[in-house]
Amino acid sequence: MNVREIKRVYFIGIGGIGMSALARFFREQGAVVSGYDKTETDLTRHLAKEGMSIHYTDDETLLDKDTQLVVYTPAIPKDHTELNWYINNKFPVYKRSDVLQWITEAMYAVTVAGTHGKTTISTMIAYLLRETGYGGNAFLGGISVNYDCNYWHSSRNTAVVEADEYDRSFLKLKPDIAVLTAMDADHLDIYGTVEAMEAAFIQYTKNIKPGGTLLVKHGLHREAELKGDHTLTYSLQNDAADIYAGNIMQKDGGYIFDVKGVDCILEQVHLQVGGMHNVENAVAAIAVTQLLGIDGAAVKRVLPAFMGVKRRFEYVVKNKKVVYIDDYAHHPEELAALIGGAKHLFPGRRCVVCFQPHLFSRTRDLADGFAASLDMADEVLLLDIYPARELPMEGVTSKMIADKMNNPAHTIMSKEAVLEYVKAAPLDMFITAGAGDIDKLVEPVKNILLGK
Repeated sequence: MNVREIKRVYFIGIGGIGMSALARFFREQGAVVSGYDKTETDLTRHLAKEGMSIHYTDDETLLDKDTQLVVYTPAIPKDHTELNWYINNKFPVYKRSDVLQWITEAMYAVTVAGTHGKTTISTMIAYLLRETGYGGNAFLGGISVNYDCNYWHSSRNTAVVEADEYDRSFLKLKPDIAVLTAMDADHLDIYGTVEAMEAAFIQYTKNIKPGGTLLVKHGLHREAELKGDHTLTYSLQNDAADIYAGNIMQKDGGYIFDVKGVDCILEQVHLQVGGMHNVENAVAAIAVTQLLGIDGAAVKRVLPAFMGVKRRFEYVVKNKKVVYIDDYAHHPEELAALIGGAKHLFPGRRCVVCFQPHLFSRTRDLADGFAASLDMADEVLLLDIYPARELPMEGVTSKMIADKMNNPAHTIMSKEAVLEYVKAAPLDMFITAGAGDIDKLVEPVKNILLGK
């Protein structure tokens, strides 16, 4: 389907982070965009202000019966009334991943996949393309702090797309440059085994267009099976990679470093976003700009103003008294990078982490890893598991993680109890982490810490 010719689109699950980017794409093209979502959020309110009609009741009398295209997210249940009405009435009904496939086929596509880092890297690439004047369309899985948005438009026929491995949707994409960050165990409720999940990432690299390039993190398991007509590796500091960082120095919650590699030497690059993993993310993003032929001096000039992604090592409060970081981390490796990065940047402070596990299946499968990562903190506050799309599983609770921790300074508590804790405790570093609704704590915790 030619996405440029569509003039009327209906989204089922329009408030999803990936769905909303597509909704904004069609709206920017002048299409009439409307849709359904289960609950009203800040994001759906933004979409409504941008001219989209949104309702929150699953009711076939409210849907658009003149639409040319229906797009739905795999999170929508199979018995959804509106979805089934469209199917039964023979409307063109497609998943979000199908639309992204059409976009990557029609544009020069840079796609970013992996179990960690893909949102930050894709946002950083799109930011660098925009701010250096190169241009590009961005379809992101997070909200850019610089622009308060997850989509932006450019006349250049280039797209930067976050490639989501959930539901195998990323296997439909057709990249010119494919980035692969990690293949750690996750989404085992979908894939069943680690080997099956790894096989999907290998297949992702086989979908690169002829003559395209694979940029992959150096040292990944099964790296020899990854395919691309051209392959480059990146790393934080390993000089065996094609591009890597050197002379890394910490400064004011950020970093100064050199980028070294084949045909790329940038000295004294400034990054204001915290976490050593974000230095590695920057190396990957800079590597993509070099593949596109963007002047390194321009990249170096604009990178210091990159403010990151909301809920990705986001400094909510940072002053001499207290540092409060909020992060989307919902996998043991992400938690370890978050806590390790925060303790490295602020070594004299006591690190208190409030973590909300996401999904019963992920908690069951990765409980040992979560416990080990949380042991890195000085104290841990555990919320109940956020179920998302899942029903409860017998015996799977936050206590499963707590029982495996070696650090005795941990407590399972409610959100209300967390706020009382923050009011009473002498905090100098506090972290909230998780992919559920823990973000509802951010504003009240911020206000308490700032004395509002």
